[in-house]
Amino acid sequence: MIKIGVSSCVVGSKVRYDGGHKRSSFVATTVSDIFQMVPFCPEVGMGMSVPRPTIHIRDFTNGDNGDLRLVDSKDGSIDHTPKMAVYFSKIESQIQELDGYIVAAKSPSCGMERIKVFNKQGDMMHRKGQGLFVSHLKRAFPNLPIEEDGRLNDQGLKDSFFARVTAHHRFRKMVLEEPSVNSLVQFHSQFKFLVLAHKPDIYRLMGRVVANAKSQGLESSIKEYFTLMMSALSKASTRKTHTNVLMHLQGFLKKSLTKDEKQELCEQIELYRTGLVPLLAPLTLLRHHLKRHPNQYLENQAYMHPYPLELGIMS
Repeated sequence: MIKIGVSSCVVGSKVRYDGGHKRSSFVATTVSDIFQMVPFCPEVGMGMSVPRPTIHIRDFTNGDNGDLRLVDSKDGSIDHTPKMAVYFSKIESQIQELDGYIVAAKSPSCGMERIKVFNKQGDMMHRKGQGLFVSHLKRAFPNLPIEEDGRLNDQGLKDSFFARVTAHHRFRKMVLEEPSVNSLVQFHSQFKFLVLAHKPDIYRLMGRVVANAKSQGLESSIKEYFTLMMSALSKASTRKTHTNVLMHLQGFLKKSLTKDEKQELCEQIELYRTGLVPLLAPLTLLRHHLKRHPNQYLENQAYMHPYPLELGIMS
């Protein structure tokens, strides 16, 4: 089962500074029923109590971002930065097994963006910071899909995150665990249309990496490809890009379908393009035709099943 890390408070554990939690119903029920959730609370993990004094990020260079520290909100001399580094090193091997991470918004340890940053004296400077734990996470695992709990309420961000989680898992299994030019070619073939639905121009760059993998060196090519793929899938897909992909997929079945079936599929794609039906409508019809007219290439496409339907994302 695919493993996703999660801030403990997001799945209901009462580990916050005030003894409370930040339970997300979607994460704690729907996501937890589909994926294996692995909870972490960095603040408790590095030895802080529940409840505990509040902490925040201070920039001790007062604007140069050269010395960001996680300190006590009232006493900046109480510095938790070294303890966070020690904690992260202890759990790093567990994170290597993850294919995604859902963090708690606004947290000075787990927040992904818009975190308050204070100066050396304790006065707020801006809200452009990042939680210290997330900073460790991104440096050590730059391709790991990370998203905040609240941002998963956005349909596009939710689609992108779980597409990345699934792609990350399959890339680890198909390519990283059995590295070869052939495994990279196979993965690229299976993820063609999913990437095209998100970022067509990056797909072309990925193709060049695959084509030159033998001459440029397999290890560096795999690393570059992985970064490009996760970057592409982090971009929101659009009705225009999905429509282009659907029309490509339709072309593979043109010799198998009757005139009426072709017309029905064209109508469903057009209804999706104009926003009258969800993406699931033309996709369901395509899957129906594939059952009657098997096509191994299309059936292997990640686009047909980018993530479990139970997530209720496709709209």
